Amino acid sequence: MGLPALGDSIRYLHHPPANADALGLQTRTCPQWQRLIFDELLAQQITLKSTRSRSSASAAQRLPAGSIELIDRFIELLPFALTRAQQRVAAEIEADLDQPVPSHRLIQGDVGCGKTVVATLALLRAVAYGHQCSLMAPTEILAEQHYKKIRQWLEPLGVRVTWLTGRLKPAEKREALQHIADGTAQVIVGTHALIQNGVAFRDLVLSIVDEQHRFGVLQRLALRTPGQNGLIPHLLMLSATPIPRTLAMSYLADLNVSVIDELPPGRTPVITKLARLSRKHEVHQVLRHEVSLGRQVYWVCPLIEESESLDLTPATTCFEELQQALPDLTIGLVHGAMSAAEKDATMSDFQRGIVQVLVATTVIEVGVDVPNASLMIIEHAERFGLAQLHQLRGRVGRGASKSACILLYDPALSAIGKERLKIIYESNDGFEIARRDLELRGPGEFLGERQSGMPFLRFADLDRDETLLAAAQKTADRWLRD
Repeated sequence: MGLPALGDSIRYLHHPPANADALGLQTRTCPQWQRLIFDELLAQQITLKSTRSRSSASAAQRLPAGSIELIDRFIELLPFALTRAQQRVAAEIEADLDQPVPSHRLIQGDVGCGKTVVATLALLRAVAYGHQCSLMAPTEILAEQHYKKIRQWLEPLGVRVTWLTGRLKPAEKREALQHIADGTAQVIVGTHALIQNGVAFRDLVLSIVDEQHRFGVLQRLALRTPGQNGLIPHLLMLSATPIPRTLAMSYLADLNVSVIDELPPGRTPVITKLARLSRKHEVHQVLRHEVSLGRQVYWVCPLIEESESLDLTPATTCFEELQQALPDLTIGLVHGAMSAAEKDATMSDFQRGIVQVLVATTVIEVGVDVPNASLMIIEHAERFGLAQLHQLRGRVGRGASKSACILLYDPALSAIGKERLKIIYESNDGFEIARRDLELRGPGEFLGERQSGMPFLRFADLDRDETLLAAAQKTADRWLRD
């Protein structure tokens, strides 16, 4: 690459000569800085790619590619056609599973792009060849939604879907564990209970982790321990939070990454509106109008109860305010401090249309699917991150009705708070929002060290140094190959 030697670069940066390029030193674009940055990126790439190479030396159950009657029947029964992007990613997964080494693939896409269907195609391939597979989600609400949807799809095809969570009664749990151990359970859906002691899969060949960023590295790796047959399961991870390309190239270099970059037809873009908190009474009337049309509404708050240090409207207070302002409407409340049974009952009533307005915290951020909900109101939107705002907005716009998201904000905003609201107002594209979020926060906050499991870059800037990153990738590949 024509860069100076590492030792010369370090000496130059510590003791720049009188005629040094001051701007290049300041912006880290001079050749000496470029050498340090390249070496840092190269070390990162070699570390991650060698981890991937070691994984490739392990053995996994091969699931041959090709047409399978069970999968063909599933696709025929779907009430919609797969998008081209879904078909492409399904083919990439199929090619992975056709190898006798464990695959390690991340599937990402925007809110509502149809990752669950693609994951189900992979589950069916394992079942068709007589093996077990699992899907793990981070919350009870999301895991149960997956369980209900997958069971609805697969039981008509004769596939046994089993539910495992820490909330099961002792007798139910014993039965589920027995079915998992003897192989009666073909597809097992659950929370982190899937990786607890006492769970012994008879023949697990494929593990799928949804919302993978909500699990730590060790939790994900627990699903990759060899089974009774000595084989390591294939691992497929789903991310509802789009990851910028340069971030995927760097911190996820040990993974294959597939992108579902197309939304199903018929999804209407959600209109985003900004309003000061002082206009809340006007928003009440917008809400009433929406309900009068037979539709449903989410109202999201950042806190459960009042806080002495934060001047924010908690969900419990908002619930009481709405009951007083709109006494003729059926309003429900759901938050993380409620018992699982209470949350499930309220969510079920909302999904069935009994509850017209659901007041909630971010417990409904991911996975909740109510096509009749057409309005999302987020109170104190300035307190939420960009990824959260985009995920919450994605809870509406899932049906045929025109949908909107109203962001209520405190005008006493920080500069970053203003920028966040500007970004979410201007764009519905999750990948563009993720790119700008990365610019605002940097990779450390964007990924969270708990997820990445590795230190963050000290010298490199992924946006500025994309060319060096690509060169480091090629060099690492060549070194490991040779």
